[in-house]
Amino acid sequence: MNPVLGCIADDFTGATDLAGMLVRHGMRAVQTIGVPEIPASEIDADAVIVALKSRTIPVDKAIAQSLEALEWLQAGGCQRFYFKYCSTFDSTDTGNIGPVAEALLDALGADQAIACPAFPENGRTVFKGYLYAGDVLLNESGMQDHPLTPMTDPNLVRILARQSSTAVGLLDYRTIRKGADAARAQLAALAGDGRQLVIADATDEDDLRTLASATSHQILSTGGSGLAVGMPAAFEAAGLFEMQGAAADLPEIGGKGAIISGSCSRATNEQVARFAWNHPVFQINPLELAEGKDLAAEALEWAKDRIKDGPVLIYATDSPDTVKAAQDAVGREKAGALVEDALATIAVGLRDMGVSRMVVAGGETSGAVVQKLNIGALRIGPEIDPGVPWCVSIGGQKMAVALKSGNFGGPDFFESALASAP
Repeated sequence: MNPVLGCIADDFTGATDLAGMLVRHGMRAVQTIGVPEIPASEIDADAVIVALKSRTIPVDKAIAQSLEALEWLQAGGCQRFYFKYCSTFDSTDTGNIGPVAEALLDALGADQAIACPAFPENGRTVFKGYLYAGDVLLNESGMQDHPLTPMTDPNLVRILARQSSTAVGLLDYRTIRKGADAARAQLAALAGDGRQLVIADATDEDDLRTLASATSHQILSTGGSGLAVGMPAAFEAAGLFEMQGAAADLPEIGGKGAIISGSCSRATNEQVARFAWNHPVFQINPLELAEGKDLAAEALEWAKDRIKDGPVLIYATDSPDTVKAAQDAVGREKAGALVEDALATIAVGLRDMGVSRMVVAGGETSGAVVQKLNIGALRIGPEIDPGVPWCVSIGGQKMAVALKSGNFGGPDFFESALASAP
């Protein structure tokens, strides 16, 4: 049976975040790393998520990669499509969310798609078009200090309008609370008014279920992973597929564990500090990398004996001020590339030491690590925390990996993740 849902994610942790939510709610999911050589129709899953590393690359490249993924998913027989981005709407005033969404709409011949990054379980809600992270607006949440996509405007209608060539509408909570029929009717009215992209409010999971039902007939939706709360049931109700149960089953992997962290979010900074209380840690300094110091080799030499006694953490996580200083010294893109390459090299070295269960924090870091490990696809398993599942590689050397978005997880995430590893 062909996959029903084809998803295109703009980073690696976002892909596993979405896949984990789909699995939790009844869809068997496989995540591919980029567009694989095998046809999508040969993948045994209800949903296939293509993980790209397109969030911060030039707009034209992001569009090209997304359209390539779409073409592959269409050839595999997928009937519905989803463009997944971060629940904090990570982007800039030029893209990439708006341009990619418009390109996908054009390629599919569709006239409208909603944009809903809400993920209430992780504190991301949209109210009257404004995005909240916890109890504060997006621009007060720490995202204003993001090194690549600083978010200084919480109004999603304004943000998306600056990125898009089309008019942007708003489907507000008052309509959504009236039910799926009312939401569907309002979307049709907005489409008639030329609103191709529509920001959708959602403050709780009931709102997301209503949205999933209201849009199950539309070929394309966009947003965070929260909408996956309602998509499997909505697709089943529409007769698109039938839930089979045991969606989260994974094979046992066992073996040594390690953590690699490149995220500099507030949540990850706290997680690193907490893990360091009881476990050995090694920090990567981007300024030293820029000076030519081989910190990857140093980290692996440091880990060689310690990994025998338990998990280790190797990280480039730091405060926003320290990150900015490094970027100012060597340039934003170069600083990021140096760190990602070092951490990915370290991941390969740890695997060669016998590490078969690995937690990776940060979207850009996860992308670099998975590509360097030459992992082509992942079977998605049970969640550790909301939005972060364990996964097992398909083909090649078996590894269990957990790819964590920077802002996700509680303070003890790293320890709880390794304790629950397959």
